[in-house]
Amino acid sequence: MKDGGCQTSDYDEIFKRLVKSGYRGDMPEEIEKIKKDGDKYTDEYIRYASGGGDPDRVVFKVRDCAPDCGDGENTDCEASCLFGAIIRDMEGNVVIQHNNCAGCGKCVEVCREYSLIDKKEFVPLIKLLKDRSVPVFAIVAPAFIGQFGPGVTPGKMRAALKRLGFYGMVEVALFADILSLKEALEFDRHVTKHEDFLLTSCCCPVWVAMVKRVYKDLISHISPSVSPMVACGRGVKHLHHGSKVVFVGPCIAKKAEAKEPDIKDAVDAVLTFREVEQIFEVVGINPSELEEDASEHSSRAGRIYARTGGVSEAVSDTLNGICPEREIRLRAKQANSIQDCRAMLKEALSKEPHANFLEGMGCPGGCVGGPQVIIDPGAGRELINEYGKESLSLTPVENKFVMELLRSLGIEDIHDFLDSEKAKMFIRNF
Repeated sequence: MKDGGCQTSDYDEIFKRLVKSGYRGDMPEEIEKIKKDGDKYTDEYIRYASGGGDPDRVVFKVRDCAPDCGDGENTDCEASCLFGAIIRDMEGNVVIQHNNCAGCGKCVEVCREYSLIDKKEFVPLIKLLKDRSVPVFAIVAPAFIGQFGPGVTPGKMRAALKRLGFYGMVEVALFADILSLKEALEFDRHVTKHEDFLLTSCCCPVWVAMVKRVYKDLISHISPSVSPMVACGRGVKHLHHGSKVVFVGPCIAKKAEAKEPDIKDAVDAVLTFREVEQIFEVVGINPSELEEDASEHSSRAGRIYARTGGVSEAVSDTLNGICPEREIRLRAKQANSIQDCRAMLKEALSKEPHANFLEGMGCPGGCVGGPQVIIDPGAGRELINEYGKESLSLTPVENKFVMELLRSLGIEDIHDFLDSEKAKMFIRNF
């Protein structure tokens, strides 16, 4: 369903038919049936639903629509674009300026006619998942808790993904733990005076893109860390040589992040929660009915990354654990939407901010409010908080699984995070 009550699109239906036929083994025949019953846009929908098109792009225009399709501020594609990538020609038709496009997917979120769509990346994986010639791992965003039904535990979700053919599932929250350690150490290194401040680079690709593309004068203040998604993808590939990694999360923007040149080694494909829901539906998998396949090792710190304020809390708690006598404490401020992110970054440019750790989330509520979530963001936040409370560890400092994982990745001491060679898989230069 699109927001506003529109029925499931032809694009989604084509995707589901391709997935179902892919597992059946008769996709060429199904494509011919789809084309026979389709219209002039069907070929384009098939192309992008099956993962075709420019491999470095996420958002594609399939058809033109009315120039007055929006009903107010930020409700049409042109107004929603953060980077001025969408304009209209002399006839009012949408034109995507790809040099400016960050692939954040905001335009896709507001397009009611499915004229603008994001490429789906699952169909090319089906053969690998079926014949298991290459190990393919699913890494799931912290926001996944509760998305696939009230009875779907992490263990049941792992079992469901294995039914699809994945070798295993890793919670990205475990690597959010690792990034909490790194962010705490970066804060300790960079914030040495009361006027210093740090912008977190964790989680939200829209926030990072805004800093890189619009508020460039603040780049020196952004933490030189990859996102938990990238850290997790690289970690899995380090431990399982030759494997493929697929990220499962709540937003389209992660598809674009995974294609950025300096980090595209980490993740091979990105699926949204809604896409996975559709895949389970057509393949006939009901996660709630499966046996537990449990393996949860993340701390509260990593689990709460999914909601606004989670990164700040995680880094603050971790910093207090490793630097308890520190004179300058972490004073956090969060931005809870695109508009809030803009306002906070403008304030940081114009004067000394009131906080020394700035956390930006492009969606209201954080990742639990992402455009491809399945459940209400408020309910998602509550479930994330409950899952955090269930952890045996508050922060990665006392989490033995994090320390064991770090050693397997070549980090013997947490201060190695400040060593550009030992910690290079976790470092991103902006």
